[in-house]
Amino acid sequence: MSNFSHLSRRDLVFIILTGIFVTNAILAEILGTKLFTILNLKMTVGVLLWPVVFVTTDVVNEYFGKQGVRHLTFLTVGLITFTFIALFVAIKIPAADISPVNDEQFKLVFGQSLWIVVGSIAAFLVGQFVDVSIFWFLRKKTGAKQLWLRSTGSTVISQLIDTFVVLGIAFYLPGKWSLGDYVAISLTNYTYKFTVACLMTPIIYLVHAAIDKFLGKQSSENLIRDAAAHSR
Repeated sequence: MSNFSHLSRRDLVFIILTGIFVTNAILAEILGTKLFTILNLKMTVGVLLWPVVFVTTDVVNEYFGKQGVRHLTFLTVGLITFTFIALFVAIKIPAADISPVNDEQFKLVFGQSLWIVVGSIAAFLVGQFVDVSIFWFLRKKTGAKQLWLRSTGSTVISQLIDTFVVLGIAFYLPGKWSLGDYVAISLTNYTYKFTVACLMTPIIYLVHAAIDKFLGKQSSENLIRDAAAHSR
């Protein structure tokens, strides 16, 4: 407890954002095998969490710059890879006779997750670097103003790439979906992500306000200024 109390408020903000980011990213991988229907449109359950991941990316971008996003991205890729290895090993371990879930059931659910993890690592890396590049391109054009533009603009473009890459590797390439299903579900998932990204704009401002209040106005401004200076 004493060691934790020595953490700066800046460090606490980064730790909290990292926890939100990593948790939602890994859950999205595991939950992505299940499809559901809403308004006669099919989507993966995992897609519900991805807007949180990309919004968190934009908040980290604003306060910790490209370097902060880069560290967070590689950390998450490492943990997703660990998830892949853990699932692979778990599938290979024979179930006991009294296990409520047998080998076939376990493999049916988590075996498909392995493909999602493979696809997501590729899509995640590409999507994150596209997101950070567009975010700072717009940041240079608009300065500190128009937070909504750089946040939403970077998110909707990076999510387009992420959606088609991850679903293509996870479902289309293994032959789980036809080309028509792949395109239709990818468009539906992206439409959801696009819509939620726009609707979450007020939340982004609320998160920024909460961080600014927690850090203090001057400390917050200094952190944002340093992030911009090191992201040119």
